[in-house]
Amino acid sequence: MDTLLSSSPVAIAPPRCPDLLAPAGNWDCARAAVENGADAIYFGLDRFNARMRAQNFTEADLPELMAFLHRRGVKGYVTLNTLVFPAELAEAEQYVRTMIAAGVDAAIVQDIGICRLIRHLSPDFPIHASTQMTITSAAGVAFAQALGCNLVVLARECSLKDIRKIRQQLGDSLRDRGANRAMSMPLEVFVHGALCVAYSGQCLTSESLGGRSANRGECAQACRMPYDLIADGQKVDLGDRHYLLSPQDLSGLDVLPDLVATGVACLKIEGRLKSPEYVANVTRVYRNALDRVWQMVSERQSDEFAARPSASSPEDRYNLEMAFSRGLYTGWFRGINNQELVHARFGKKRGVYLGEVTRLRNERAMIRLQAPLKPGDGVVFDSGHPDAPEEGGRVYSVEMQGNEATLTFGRGAIDWRRVRVGDRLWKTSDPELDRQLRQSYAGDTPKVQRPIAIEVHGEAGQPLVAIARDEQGHIAQIESELPLAIAQTQPLTTERLRAQLGRLGNTPFYLDSLQNHLGNATMLPLSELNRLRRELVAQLEAQRAQPKPWHLNPHATLHTLLPAAPAPSCSPASTNLIALTRTLPQLQAALTAGLRTLYCEFEDPRKYREAVGLVRSHPNSDSLEIFVAPPRITKPSETWILRQVKNAQADGYLVRNYDHLQFFADQRRIGDFSLNVANALSADYFQRAGLERLTASYDLNLQQLEGLLTSCPPDWFEVTIHQHMPMFHMEHCVFCACLSLGTDYTNCGRPCEKQVVKLRDRTGTEHILQADAGCRNTVFNGTAQTGAEAVHRLMQLGAQAFRLEFLNETPAQVMQTIQRYQALLEGTLSGTALWKDLKLQNQLGVTRGTLNS
Repeated sequence: MDTLLSSSPVAIAPPRCPDLLAPAGNWDCARAAVENGADAIYFGLDRFNARMRAQNFTEADLPELMAFLHRRGVKGYVTLNTLVFPAELAEAEQYVRTMIAAGVDAAIVQDIGICRLIRHLSPDFPIHASTQMTITSAAGVAFAQALGCNLVVLARECSLKDIRKIRQQLGDSLRDRGANRAMSMPLEVFVHGALCVAYSGQCLTSESLGGRSANRGECAQACRMPYDLIADGQKVDLGDRHYLLSPQDLSGLDVLPDLVATGVACLKIEGRLKSPEYVANVTRVYRNALDRVWQMVSERQSDEFAARPSASSPEDRYNLEMAFSRGLYTGWFRGINNQELVHARFGKKRGVYLGEVTRLRNERAMIRLQAPLKPGDGVVFDSGHPDAPEEGGRVYSVEMQGNEATLTFGRGAIDWRRVRVGDRLWKTSDPELDRQLRQSYAGDTPKVQRPIAIEVHGEAGQPLVAIARDEQGHIAQIESELPLAIAQTQPLTTERLRAQLGRLGNTPFYLDSLQNHLGNATMLPLSELNRLRRELVAQLEAQRAQPKPWHLNPHATLHTLLPAAPAPSCSPASTNLIALTRTLPQLQAALTAGLRTLYCEFEDPRKYREAVGLVRSHPNSDSLEIFVAPPRITKPSETWILRQVKNAQADGYLVRNYDHLQFFADQRRIGDFSLNVANALSADYFQRAGLERLTASYDLNLQQLEGLLTSCPPDWFEVTIHQHMPMFHMEHCVFCACLSLGTDYTNCGRPCEKQVVKLRDRTGTEHILQADAGCRNTVFNGTAQTGAEAVHRLMQLGAQAFRLEFLNETPAQVMQTIQRYQALLEGTLSGTALWKDLKLQNQLGVTRGTLNS
């Protein structure tokens, strides 16, 4: 796949207007999306979707929902976008069969095993690779394509430059293979909504802190909480900046022409937990803006997309901020700007900024308004302490004196003792706008109509034949019950036919074109023309409502795809204790402790040569092996980092993403936890790809891990039993944002190389922050965790490889910890004693962690 790694970007003309994909957490949201111009909606069922807190739909809702959507010309995608555990595969199979039978247009999937299951059951049911698959490169897109995916949702961290590069590399690959470039994999990107600070599919924060996995739809939103920055043991004074991991909300409106120019197939709005008013508002804004952009494209007003004006207006921005806003920003589309992505002043909805309070008098507030405000609107006074209760309410009156407004409120609505001059005022509610938005999807009359073409044929003495076609290729035909007669007056001209057949106001259609092939001067009663129109509409609606006829392999089942179950073993397997170290002194300590298999994960890959040399120079080097780890994320321009890693000439490499799978294909490889292997179908796929072992997903608790080990050969896996959980893995650099005035690695001064930094949460725990070679940050749980109490049970099930991960421990602590685990595997120390021993002696704060059942 080296052909994917081409160089100079080229302009790729978009072949068609991108689809607009809107979220739907319930029926009202679905209607709001449809009536405001969405081309497709995505929604979850009551299992296996990444927004379990949404109202969601049920399997029984699918036939009615899909019929409604298809009658309206809208596609419906089901989010099957969580990891699926071994005991749940049979239920997931039934979900897939139900989706196929109901004519769902695609499933949005995270789990590699579920992609395999869908393609095993059906050769043509569309699979969309979820953003939870963390695809950031052409190699990742090619991986998804090999799985049978039909579209890839790129990670939100991909910039416009990245997207263009991926599109170009995919096109170059097709050209080199002699394939049609138009067959390149369609790409989808998020264009609006909440931004996760961590890479989707790589955030283990909720799992680590509370056993609620984001990969299972149970994100606890720890990124929206306040944190203190601790540098070299001292709290850094950041003023009113406390929400260090809470990005502004994404708004791609300002770069919409550039996004269209990249050739992406679909623009996605986030928000399955949001209200119908939010869905209506945001969908309408982007529908109108996208139509304007596409009209400019179609009219070829400019040769360069970059020269096109912005697609947004002040009214659009107002509407989007009122829908939901923590501040609106273009995210990563324009590249990395760590100063702007996270303003860090609040982590919750604010709305439209109105200005600062200039005076307070007689229970009134004076302010120089920067945005419209009227009686009935809701506001909140922001004193700079968003974690504390805030004053706010509905405005009773707005009196303008020059450029200053005097605001009054209902009696007792505001505690004026808690409001100060200088407080910032935000507009959080606009009842009039909400009323308009609710009207946009209220009632049964369609507000958005799709085009149809009608042609009529016939001569005097014969029936009139009317044929209607929609944009999806459905066709309806009807004959008049009365023959055409010679017209004495008012013949059926094209204008009269258009006037009568175009009366489609309460239908999902509008008349786009009419072809009149009638003989000269014929006529038909208007009542008959009306009947023909109604019949044509009914036929088209009935055809559109039919489920998509996806194929289902009658002989395929989950059990025919599962790997052979392992035979029970009578003899205990030999165990291998593995240490992952992050410094050379830690590596030396692990060598001294007598470990045979060693992993290294260094911030600077150039130091891997020294690590490999250290192992190779050891007296027992013939019995030792060293694997080194590339960074978890690979962007299109970062192959140089992989080359640095490979130049170390280690015994093997930790595979952490799809680029690594391809780049190190000719080397020994161990699959790391970031591949999210949670069931036998995923494990089997990576085993077939040549990986020696797989690190079981950190989302598995003991019971689920037991299910994995009993559903496929246990020697396929290694289990991490001691670590500081890597919680947030981010493109955002906290070092740069908080310890420099720079925007990215080119001008930040590299504080990550000079200071030891931690983030202190509300409980007082200090979580450790580290950067990698790509300047991405990982926040590690400040409290180490152990699975020691589960080890003997796992050994009984055939597990042989157990990993210890070290972070900031001293060499002495590394040595002592390894010795304790060696005693555990030898049976001379119990798991409970190890846990208590480490907690007492090393003061590592070890907890039992996620391996508790």
